[in-house]
Amino acid sequence: MLKVGLTGGIGAGKSEVSRLLGSYGAVVVDSDLIAREVVAPGTPGLAAVAAEFGAGVLRPDGALDRPGLGAVVFADPARLAALNAIVHPLVRQRSAELEALAGPGDVVVHDVPLLAENGLAGLYDLVVVVDAADATRLDRLVRLRGMEPGEAQARLDAQASREDRLAVADVVLDNEGPLERLEPQVRALWQELLAKASG
Repeated sequence: MLKVGLTGGIGAGKSEVSRLLGSYGAVVVDSDLIAREVVAPGTPGLAAVAAEFGAGVLRPDGALDRPGLGAVVFADPARLAALNAIVHPLVRQRSAELEALAGPGDVVVHDVPLLAENGLAGLYDLVVVVDAADATRLDRLVRLRGMEPGEAQARLDAQASREDRLAVADVVLDNEGPLERLEPQVRALWQELLAKASG
């Protein structure tokens, strides 16, 4: 089994690379999806979040009020740390369970947005960084996701710098251009990953 850490700043195109690798046959373990799963209604994770932050972070239907909780934690680093202390261990546990289902010759791609920020590079056999200039990413967030420029810039600023991400990379995929230029790079990467996994 080959364990690959895949990361990239918001707007760099990491999700597209993850989707492509999954379509080629990689076992994709998506940290964002798991982070939602572990605080779904009825889970111990959601109960722990409500106990820490109060029932005000729940919607009337009992689900997590993400924008409401976000307003609390992104304004206060201590509250964000408290949330991460609940959610991160649950995400790690579920990620390990999903990885354990993969076969010995499989390529397991861990899609981890905050890989560089959380110092997780050492957990993987190989780290792939999807890279684009900050100006390109900002433009994509505003143009393609409809974010206000200030909000988009705040999201960029809250993540690791481009330099910090590149410093942990074993492989860099350049996604400065259109999608058509990305796919051949990902296909070539897949062949390399398959060779490593079988070697």
